[in-house]
Amino acid sequence: MKGNELLPLVEKEKFRHVIGHFASGVSIITVNHQEVDFGITASAVSSLSLEPPMLLVCVNKSTGTCHAITEEGSFTVNILAENQEELALQFARANTDKFNSVSFNYGKLGNPVLENTLAQLECRVVEEVAGGTHSVFLAEVVKAHSVEGDPLVYFRGKFGQFSEL
Repeated sequence: MKGNELLPLVEKEKFRHVIGHFASGVSIITVNHQEVDFGITASAVSSLSLEPPMLLVCVNKSTGTCHAITEEGSFTVNILAENQEELALQFARANTDKFNSVSFNYGKLGNPVLENTLAQLECRVVEEVAGGTHSVFLAEVVKAHSVEGDPLVYFRGKFGQFSEL
């Protein structure tokens, strides 16, 4: 059997269970559009290229954050530290004042850069691709900053900590 033959797709519940076994970091994607700040918790973030420095970020198309990124053509990835579970949950909730009590400033591209996170990457979108329910943003990194510390990790639907072997 060839890999390109059409076979039925795996069931949604099975896919969710199996892909949950892939540990990932946790980030908050932020953008400012028409003087309104948007943000969403995301684990679908990946390094794409070193030359030029690029990221791949996936955001649900039904969110205001996704629409704002599409319109602005830029965003910030704020990588969370191991003690920032509550911040991750705050930005994961829909229809809330996500920036309430959050310290941030506006970065080089005019988007919110959250203070006290493990790392921040300011990005300029070069391409947007549809992928099912999500938009996949391919973006060049125009500014990057990090501090020492350990990341917040997401695994099997729960937050956790990284430990070295």
